[in-house]
Amino acid sequence: MKSMKMMKKAQSGFTLIELMIVVAIIGILAAVAIPQYQDYVTRAKLAKIIPTVESLKLAVAEYKQVNGDANMGLDPWATLGLTAAPGETTEVSAISVSTTGEITATMKGIGDAYNTKSVIFVPAATETLVTWTTKCSATLGDAKAAAIMNKVFGPTTGC
Repeated sequence: MKSMKMMKKAQSGFTLIELMIVVAIIGILAAVAIPQYQDYVTRAKLAKIIPTVESLKLAVAEYKQVNGDANMGLDPWATLGLTAAPGETTEVSAISVSTTGEITATMKGIGDAYNTKSVIFVPAATETLVTWTTKCSATLGDAKAAAIMNKVFGPTTGC
């Protein structure tokens, strides 16, 4: 009986190999999780661009439905009933509207592949509906970055 108690005391705790296996498993999980987390953060930052341009998309859509496909003139902001472009955000450094209604949002603070590039929202008007497509101002140079753009904005050309 006394020898069994001594045996139980000697076998308490983890062996070195068990600890090494646990560390290896944690390392493998971290190697998979960290890049996925970075992708989710990038997607969240890109998604913040959408609400920034939504009010402009609504104003352009209203103009297109009322005036057809007419040119918005030299000052699209005044044509849309706005005094100036929306202010800068943490993800958007500038927003512009062309005379055809294209909204260009220049990105910043998202990642090296995206900074200083622009996402362009292009309207296509019919008598009853305005649909939007997106395109990039320049090639991102990274297939993964282009895939993330497609996830956030839908099929995006030019990335």
